[in-house]
Amino acid sequence: MLDYDQEAERYDSARGGEPRAAAAAGAVLGLLPADIRELLDTGCGTGIVTRRLAAGRPAARVTGVDLAPAMTRRAAERLPGAVVRADARRLPFPDGRFDAVTSVWLLHLAPTDADARAVVAECARVLRPGGVYVTTVGKAAAHNVGSDIDAVLASRPPSPARDADALVTGYAAAHGLVPAGTARFRGAGQGRSPRRTIADLRRGWFMTLPPGGPLADAFAARLAALPDPDRPRPDPVFRLRAYRRAATG
Repeated sequence: MLDYDQEAERYDSARGGEPRAAAAAGAVLGLLPADIRELLDTGCGTGIVTRRLAAGRPAARVTGVDLAPAMTRRAAERLPGAVVRADARRLPFPDGRFDAVTSVWLLHLAPTDADARAVVAECARVLRPGGVYVTTVGKAAAHNVGSDIDAVLASRPPSPARDADALVTGYAAAHGLVPAGTARFRGAGQGRSPRRTIADLRRGWFMTLPPGGPLADAFAARLAALPDPDRPRPDPVFRLRAYRRAATG
């Protein structure tokens, strides 16, 4: 499991930087009503996407939340006075506070299904009647682009998809949220090369392949044997789901 405090310094550059953030924010904004006044971005990380959400809805007050101290500090540099350090499973806001809530690349990090369910429950709780929740779903699957790297990694031990589309939709329904749209966007600059995949493996990116173990070393050797070790394979394509909380009355 990655340490996101240690990752904060290199997080943006290792994940597509501004082009990927622009693609993500543009897709999220396409699912949000134009007239929102209060927006919460849960798991905001470094704030690179949150800042673009704020720019895309200049009339809205945008708040970012993240649990990792180093991530929160970097986000606060981008959005002074608008970032709170908090656990998305226990948000420090009253019921019905926000017109819209987003969580981009968050639910897949939940340690258990119960944790993912708790995040969705909290996002629903702080959403006003008629408000919209937008989240990424199926993140791991987005990276399966049919490349030779995917063929090598296909036999690795599977990890549970806490953000599977059907699971998230079920969690949302349990808290009065109904489907309200979908979108896709390309993870610009995230197409992995064999060499980059080996580096990711060695720093703990793949949860079921602990770095330094014999299984991880075996996969690293197979990746090292692939041709064009520095050529990025195709970028992933991520999916967003929007849910609307029923209006009262």
